[in-house]
Amino acid sequence: MKQVSNMANTSNGSLATLLILFTILAAINTGAAQFPVQSQNLISDNISVVEGETATISCRVKNNDDSVIQLLNPNRQTIYFKDVRPLKDARFQLVNFSDNELRVSLSNVSLSDEGRYVCQLYTDPPQEAYANITVLVPPGNPIIESREDIVREGNETEITCTSMGSKPAATIRWMKGDKELQGKSKVEATYDRMFTVTSWLRFTVMREDDGVPVVCIVDHPAVKDFQTQKYLEVQYKPEVTIKVEFPQGLIREGENLELTCQAKGKPQPHQVNWVRVDDDVPSHAVITGSDLYIENLNKSYNGTYRCVASNSVGETYADYILYVRDSQAGPEAQRLDHAVIGGVVAVVVFAMLCLLIVLGRYFARHKGTYFTHEAKGADDAADADTAIINAEGGHNNSDEKKEYYI
Repeated sequence: MKQVSNMANTSNGSLATLLILFTILAAINTGAAQFPVQSQNLISDNISVVEGETATISCRVKNNDDSVIQLLNPNRQTIYFKDVRPLKDARFQLVNFSDNELRVSLSNVSLSDEGRYVCQLYTDPPQEAYANITVLVPPGNPIIESREDIVREGNETEITCTSMGSKPAATIRWMKGDKELQGKSKVEATYDRMFTVTSWLRFTVMREDDGVPVVCIVDHPAVKDFQTQKYLEVQYKPEVTIKVEFPQGLIREGENLELTCQAKGKPQPHQVNWVRVDDDVPSHAVITGSDLYIENLNKSYNGTYRCVASNSVGETYADYILYVRDSQAGPEAQRLDHAVIGGVVAVVVFAMLCLLIVLGRYFARHKGTYFTHEAKGADDAADADTAIINAEGGHNNSDEKKEYYI
């Protein structure tokens, strides 16, 4: 009985203990409900840095409750524990340490430093945030080469531009003067995680391209305005024009003629000749270099005169058509012809006026002339009475009366 009583007392004590624990937990939960605990957020940022420069890693905490922050390298080795650096790498330096941030700089970054760095916050459970460091390696100086240094007009040329040792791979663009051209590129990866890019540009050259720069532009996030260029050298046939030195305007017999042949090419024309198409140049014509001089022109010199220029690329020519007019057709002769024509017109007008005057006088003189046979017989009468009688007698025969009007 005594043992049973003891067991009962023990059970009652256990129940009391459990009730107390439940009460405490309830109180804790009630307090937590009244005063909620804000969560802690650990954040960091990815970084891109050019090889040889400095990267800054920042581990930031919101609502920190005095938990410890530390920074680990990609191999999970501790770089900084709070403000202490266990890692023996002097390139890591503490920039800032507080309850809310651990900021560390890494100087003289190399390609081996690339990877994922870990920001760690000692909570339960621990929190982690990651900062990926990407190392940019700028390309070396671009190399531009051409298949040939001198190109002839109308031929195709090829220019190559190479950008070596970059990370990531560069892109290459082409400009000819102020116009962008499309090339063809090839990317090759090297053993050390670098890239080599080669671009080819092909196009047909014209004489207008001579002296124009072709620019290879390398685009890469580690560099700006990285380019190289090559100037085109284009050879082309001569351009030929003929200039009339004198005379100006129409050409008359007896005048002198001087023509100058202007030829431009690359290389410069080594030979300039004057010929006459379908005939010989007049024997007394004088050819001095690119000038043709003919004096005392006449119509027998009419024809096509050709200037022919040539260089190592080819031959071209220009024509001048000579047409010699009569010397009488000059300005003085034209004035004389005008005077003659004016005189003839004046004579014709004068003759027409004279004719009109004569006709006017003629019609004025014969105006109203009237002939009648009413008084026929009166002319032969001896006296007036006989005439009247004869005239009156004329009225008796009305059938014989006739009138004329002119």
